Amino acid sequence: MPTYHKPESKTIQELKDIAHKLRIHSIASTQASKSGHPTSCASIAEIMSVLFFNTMRYKISAPRDPSSDRFILSKGHAAPILYAAWAEAGLFPVSLGQGVAVGCGMAYVGKNIDKTDYRTYVLVGDGESAEGSVWESLHFAGHYKLDNMCVIFDVNRLGQSEPQHQMDVYRKRLEAFGFNAIVVDGHDVEELCKAFYEASVTKDRPTAIVAKTFKGKHFPNIEDLENWHGKPLGDAANAVVEHLKSLIRNNGPLQITPPSPQKESAKKVDISHIKLATPPAYQLGESVATRLAYGTALAKIAMNNDRVIALDGDTKNSTYSDKLRKAFPERFIECFIAEQNLCGVAIGAACRDRTVAFVSTFATFFSRAFDQIRMGAISQTNVNFVGSHCGVSIGEDGPSQMGLEDIAMFRAIPGSTVFYPSDAVSTERAVEMAANTKGVCFIRTSRPNTAVIYDNNEPFVIGKAKIVKQSANDTVLLIGAGITLYEALNAVHARVMDPFTVKPIDKEAIIQHAAQCGGRIVVVEDHYKQGGLGEAVLSAVAEQRNVVVKHLGVDEVPRSGPPTVLIDMYGISARCIVAAVNDVLKM
Repeated sequence: MPTYHKPESKTIQELKDIAHKLRIHSIASTQASKSGHPTSCASIAEIMSVLFFNTMRYKISAPRDPSSDRFILSKGHAAPILYAAWAEAGLFPVSLGQGVAVGCGMAYVGKNIDKTDYRTYVLVGDGESAEGSVWESLHFAGHYKLDNMCVIFDVNRLGQSEPQHQMDVYRKRLEAFGFNAIVVDGHDVEELCKAFYEASVTKDRPTAIVAKTFKGKHFPNIEDLENWHGKPLGDAANAVVEHLKSLIRNNGPLQITPPSPQKESAKKVDISHIKLATPPAYQLGESVATRLAYGTALAKIAMNNDRVIALDGDTKNSTYSDKLRKAFPERFIECFIAEQNLCGVAIGAACRDRTVAFVSTFATFFSRAFDQIRMGAISQTNVNFVGSHCGVSIGEDGPSQMGLEDIAMFRAIPGSTVFYPSDAVSTERAVEMAANTKGVCFIRTSRPNTAVIYDNNEPFVIGKAKIVKQSANDTVLLIGAGITLYEALNAVHARVMDPFTVKPIDKEAIIQHAAQCGGRIVVVEDHYKQGGLGEAVLSAVAEQRNVVVKHLGVDEVPRSGPPTVLIDMYGISARCIVAAVNDVLKM
């Protein structure tokens, strides 16, 4: 290891003083809000002091500078102390158990795509380390040798329950996951300085600093005692603050400043106006699965912009994300069968607008990572999620593999856009639009082949439906997407609408065409009835008089079988649509 230079005693004392000032800030903020975790803040005060005033490189004047080091607060109870530590310069808030994944995404991009020297730090609480998602992410970091990443475990013994201080257990586990694990006294400023230095010079493996700390450190009659979790100090606050003030040796202005990042170590990138490198090139009537068209489009936009990346959960030859992998292997991230980590890594990779991330797996598996996705929306991520193998139409693979809740899940995400393309042309355009759309995007793709029904030059707009079949004498409006659009086309002589996006739904077009068809609508979808296309349509016409909607969808947990058999068994085939039309005409 290169020579470590111990900080001057004056610097050591200032870092100690900063830690006590942070404790005071955490008490003040939690007293004011009458809520919070001052004792948890106290356990990490020295860690935050050393990180933000001695270790991390960032610009206070430019919080989103791409060259700055990153900090992820996974230990979510310590927010007050972070803001007091100028954490807005590098803070990325996440939910418990998710921070390591986000850090992995940032670190992966820094090492392999930006190829620069900014570092990523993640602060983890000992309680949240029970989350399996943490260990998915630690495996990822070890596998990819993310030596620009440092995970700090605040082992303060007292979570909400089950006190423990087994430092050697943490060390052995982390070493088994490929980490350089360093056990330190988390309240010893000099030990922390040395450990962070060692992390910065360790190559070919990430570092974990396992800090032995105490909740409520330096809080008289509170330190290391149970039953103080998540409580402001109340009547004890004034006495604790006075004690902390007595420990501070330097009350004047700070004499130390955070290190600055190297100039222009991360280049400026442009992720706007992403286009397909070549337009769709299909023959009308040609049979192509939308999941295959997704892979084709992904490779095309990657050709247009070198910041387009793909992440997959060991399903790349089924989702066809492997088309990007074959064309640009350096921009493909295999996240294995660990969907929570997959989504978290993508959110981290997309931070600070460094990449345009497309995440693919079977649609049903995103349900495992719903919390990561909703937290991504809260943090204003722009990740694009692509779910294949949706509905009973996947056939013999059975209900465990059938995405039947995915539209409902992604519709519930605030600010999301939900694409449901039905043919190859509309799929390619959905991919192109998602790459340029802010917020969470979801593209639902199907396993069976479907006929190309749109011209290669057909324009598509988010929130605008397409009428694919109509006449002046239509008495029913049929609305379907994916495979059910084709069942509708094959069912009866009626007007047929392809919504293209389920969210936003084209409310105006639905109302207009329903009125032209006598106020009769039949919606058919390869999804559970709750939360899907049908309920989006019902919401669109909720305030309309003289409109009746017949809704066909999957009503029960399906079984395994041939796709055509299942489509008919669960009431979404052309035969079932004919019966529904006859019913609605009698209403």
